[in-house]
Amino acid sequence: MMSLEHMDSHEVEAAIEAILFASGEPVRISRMADVLGVAENEIELAGDRLRDNYGYTRRGIRLVRLEDTLQLRSSPEYAEYIRRALETRRPPQLSQPALEVLSIIAYFGPVTRAYIEQLRGVDSSHTVGLLQERELIEACGRLAAPGRPMLFRTTHNFLNTFGLESLKELPELPHIENSADEKEGIQNAILELKAREAELAHIAENKPIPEDPAEPENPPEPDESADLTETNDIPTEQ
Repeated sequence: MMSLEHMDSHEVEAAIEAILFASGEPVRISRMADVLGVAENEIELAGDRLRDNYGYTRRGIRLVRLEDTLQLRSSPEYAEYIRRALETRRPPQLSQPALEVLSIIAYFGPVTRAYIEQLRGVDSSHTVGLLQERELIEACGRLAAPGRPMLFRTTHNFLNTFGLESLKELPELPHIENSADEKEGIQNAILELKAREAELAHIAENKPIPEDPAEPENPPEPDESADLTETNDIPTEQ
């Protein structure tokens, strides 16, 4: 067994690689630092070197940081080969209701289902349940209020799905002063998540990412009747 004392930088990198490969799941940086007997910043630096090396040598795996954890994942460029070899299905793209709920939780979470429904104007229990099944959101305690409703937040799988290291990478919403600003902010958040989802899908299929089409000289007037709450969810009883 290799001694944990006086590990050089290469041995730290190799140990991190072995731990992450064996785990298959995100592993806390603090946990690896404790096990290897090194400072957390040494784990972070070693992780950066591994990530750069995987990218430079165009390896089939990449190292990603998810908040305070590290994880080994397959490169999205080879997703189609993996699906064919393992005979797995491509996960369906998220629906408009799912993107709306995800946006609210990502930007305003942890939040209750009642808060989500207040912003969307429709019953969201079905969508919340589906997002939990896909492990994009999770319960994270209860609100200290009458009835103690459940609180929801995004998961590491959400970060993986949208190619984020942390929620801090999401663009900031404009300052919200009223309900109109709130809806505009959520629409912007939905567009951002859609763009990230499409970009990763194109990478996985080895297709070039299409450029934004040129705007027409006389763009059509916006449809003011379109509303964020027009979804397939059941309207909330008034």
